[in-house]
Amino acid sequence: MSYQVLARKWRPRNFSELVGQEHVQRALINALDNDRLHHAFLFTGTRGVGKTTIARILAKSLNCETGVTSTPCGQCSACTEINEGRFVDLIEVDAASRTKVEDTRELLENVQYAPTHGRYKVYLIDEVHMLSTHSFNALLKTLEEPPLHVKFLLATTDPQKLPVTILSRCLQFNLKRLPMELIQDHLQHILNAENISSDADGLTQIAKAADGSMRDALSLLDQAIAYGGGSVRSEEVRAMLGTIDQHQVMDILQHLANGDAPALMEKTRVLAEHAFDFAAVLSDLITNLHYVALAQISPQSLDASIMDVETITAMANAIAPEDVQLFYQIALIGRRDLPLAPDPRVGFEMVVLRMLAFKPAGSDSLSTPAAGENKIPAAERAAQQNTAAATVNRERDNQPAKAVVPPVAREHGAGQAKALLQEKTANAPQQPPQNTAQQSSTSATTAISDTAQQWHQLVEQLNVAGITQQLALNCSLKQQTAELIRLELNESRRQLLNTSRLEALQQALQNYLGSGVRLSIDVVANTGMTPAEIKSQRAAEKQQDAEQSIYNDQTVKTLINTFDAQVAPDSIAPID
Repeated sequence: MSYQVLARKWRPRNFSELVGQEHVQRALINALDNDRLHHAFLFTGTRGVGKTTIARILAKSLNCETGVTSTPCGQCSACTEINEGRFVDLIEVDAASRTKVEDTRELLENVQYAPTHGRYKVYLIDEVHMLSTHSFNALLKTLEEPPLHVKFLLATTDPQKLPVTILSRCLQFNLKRLPMELIQDHLQHILNAENISSDADGLTQIAKAADGSMRDALSLLDQAIAYGGGSVRSEEVRAMLGTIDQHQVMDILQHLANGDAPALMEKTRVLAEHAFDFAAVLSDLITNLHYVALAQISPQSLDASIMDVETITAMANAIAPEDVQLFYQIALIGRRDLPLAPDPRVGFEMVVLRMLAFKPAGSDSLSTPAAGENKIPAAERAAQQNTAAATVNRERDNQPAKAVVPPVAREHGAGQAKALLQEKTANAPQQPPQNTAQQSSTSATTAISDTAQQWHQLVEQLNVAGITQQLALNCSLKQQTAELIRLELNESRRQLLNTSRLEALQQALQNYLGSGVRLSIDVVANTGMTPAEIKSQRAAEKQQDAEQSIYNDQTVKTLINTFDAQVAPDSIAPID
């Protein structure tokens, strides 16, 4: 016997086998059980959600020899012939191939005749929206008042194209897209019955690619079984579908968090070499950014069955919430504009480069705590910024708030303004430089303990990256001997710590200090100063020095005095 595809072999034969569409099942079952049957039913929905299947089950329920019932026996001649597609009183019409009015009239010529074998003569018209206007007009009167022995079952994927005169004469059921979890569970049930091995990740990919269509899912499952030689494995399904491994998507996010443009370009080159669909890569990136945002705002909403919760949580701690929202919006717009790019790879590269270019200046994504974590580090950074701003504002306390654009330049022209500026600069009195910022910087630097400075310098020398590097940066050194390095990690950062990262950090320390070193990390409520805090403090000091140098600059003072100008504080950044 020839092979029968899964979509046909596993087509539901009764309402109990139907997957999903409970709202349609309930209405039809109650109508059949209570003998409240309409003469015309319209089933709408996207492809592969069960429109024709439900129509055939309904035809079987109407003509079963046991009587009109919601549970047809499946054994009588009517049920058997409907299952095999040879029941003479079930007239199935493909409206896409019979659109002419002559076809419709020919079809309706036999409506008045009683059924040959069954209880009802059932007309199942698929893709009914393809009928011509004249065909609809020919169908109207019969559809409104058919003989008692006739039932019309119409199915369409595009109900908007149906005339309202047709819609008003039918009982309409809107079939929904099937949830991915429901499709995955049904695929697993089928594979178990067929004795075919599989893994959960492979079925998840198929269910996701099916996009709510059970028929598409079964067709992809058939293809995956053939591709995998009798089994369904995630690597083979990914190769068949041309989808990207989620670990590669997380690598892209990690490079974005680190601001590592060369690594992003290298990752793009690897994706291009393997001929990945960059539109699909962007879609996966958008999906994972959504998961990261969920982890930051509503961690309890994470579903371990469709994502790697541990990795998502770690990434949520590594990227600031505002950066996640920015990346999501840029990726969303880039996904829309990707067809306009001269090449998909170029379009994808521009999307990730745009994420880096529009990232807020001075933001320290890797040190920003996720939602619900301890906010003390953020408060300290805010206090440092306020202190720097207060120091900078001392020079302009007595200056009136004026427009930034110098009015003299507009009145006298650029040449005259430049000459006037040079004259004012030459005649301006010299003032001794202020050392307030330098004194503040010196005192802040001396506040760092020798132990914290020692651990900070050691971390700079270690060959670690990614989340492992962030673990090291957010630990403080508690004890160091020839055999043991003991670190402390704030409990608000406990998500950074797991066995694999602990082993990776210990291996890096052994490579640098010697193989006999053992690493221990304790999670505590309060820690000493960490390398991340040292970097943040030094960045604040550099910013403060830069702002102070601008306000102490003689040319800037002359501009303020001559043109009533203002310095935009957000435009000042230290030069590395």
